[in-house]
Amino acid sequence: MSEYDRGPRGGGEYPYGYGQGGYSPDYYGQNGYPQDQGYHQQQYDQQQYDQPRDQWGRPYPPYTQPIYSYPQPAYQPPPRRRHPLRALTVAIVAIALAVVAGLGIGHLISGVNAPTAGGNQNFGFSGQPSAAKTVLDPDAVAAKVNPAIVNINTELGLQGAAAAGTGIVLTADGEVLTNNHVVAGATSIKVTSIGTGDTYKAEVVGYDRTEDIAVLQLQDASGLPTATIGDSAKVQVGDQILGLGNAGGRGGDPVPAPGTVTALDQSITASDESSGSSEQLTGLIQVRANIESGDSGGPLVNADAQVIGVDTAASTGYQLNGRRSGGAGQGFAIPINQAVDIAHKIVAGQASDKIHIGKTAFMGVSVTDGQGGAKVREVVQRGPAQKAGLAAGDVITAIDGKPTGSATALTNVMDTHHPGDQLTLTVTSAAGGQRQLQVKAIEGPVG
Repeated sequence: MSEYDRGPRGGGEYPYGYGQGGYSPDYYGQNGYPQDQGYHQQQYDQQQYDQPRDQWGRPYPPYTQPIYSYPQPAYQPPPRRRHPLRALTVAIVAIALAVVAGLGIGHLISGVNAPTAGGNQNFGFSGQPSAAKTVLDPDAVAAKVNPAIVNINTELGLQGAAAAGTGIVLTADGEVLTNNHVVAGATSIKVTSIGTGDTYKAEVVGYDRTEDIAVLQLQDASGLPTATIGDSAKVQVGDQILGLGNAGGRGGDPVPAPGTVTALDQSITASDESSGSSEQLTGLIQVRANIESGDSGGPLVNADAQVIGVDTAASTGYQLNGRRSGGAGQGFAIPINQAVDIAHKIVAGQASDKIHIGKTAFMGVSVTDGQGGAKVREVVQRGPAQKAGLAAGDVITAIDGKPTGSATALTNVMDTHHPGDQLTLTVTSAAGGQRQLQVKAIEGPVG
């Protein structure tokens, strides 16, 4: 989805095993509970990515010959026209980029319960740097890049909603790069290859929420056309670029958005209108192009059809720097060098304080910031938290002794846990009494 092409989350909790038979409306309600998205407002150091990389991520000598090339489609239909000002009418409920601090969703630190990934690290810099300000032919470039693009459609089980976005094929066996917010909150993910027309089920291998990057593994995929990765360190202001993606979530062939690079190393604040929470994204490429809702996770490419960034854009329920960008004539992209480095770590299973590998843990509450902790707004019926005795109005002040002074802090602590973990919650009741509760985390939706 394009940068935060999801609307306000419905909140509530996910089934005991999403993707394993769904959830019971009797337990969780038809639309789930409303929740606050307390996502963390942390800044992070931006690494420098000033060297080309080979397919293994090692420094690459400049001006080497491409490793990969694209198959040319036999027929390229004329591109669909963008309608940047038209209201999004597809059956997609826009969902904000979700950290879902309120749900107690966390990230795995190890590979326990992680989906089976190809583990193929054979992606990285694969083309000569493009000459600055080379004239870009949108039709010719799109014809080369489109086969390596996928449309991503997710089901958001608790909300009774759906969302859509875009992905970039890294390996022939189905490792796909996208934005984390494209798949956040998903209970089911299906991916359609533009190059082959085939649709696959997908699982999240891992993600870095702070840099909005995720890697998917398509099930039983082989022979997929792969993207030609460029070198974002060579990008200059004034370069002609082309954004491609599932604009508006309408599906079908990617919609081209030609434009130019207007600034480098930009920072933006991505805000969730439903909760007021925000995330700082830094080091971005800014472009003058109609990057729309649905384009998120798609490729930003140069005149040589090399991917130099991962598109991100605002949407209903989510804003960039206080406004939605769909149809506003500007967009932002995560530099591809940065994105590929993160993807290498995810595929290698290298979890860290930012990178989560595998499935998410979940305890069954929605929260907001409270006095001295994360205040419980809703408790999922017959969920782990309710079974342990947690009630609306309680304030969670610590998990396993680690302070949870806000909804965001609760999410950060949950990031260190996985399904099956036994959690000790320190809770202050509405009346002021303090107690400890034992809660066993279950599997939740994508974090």
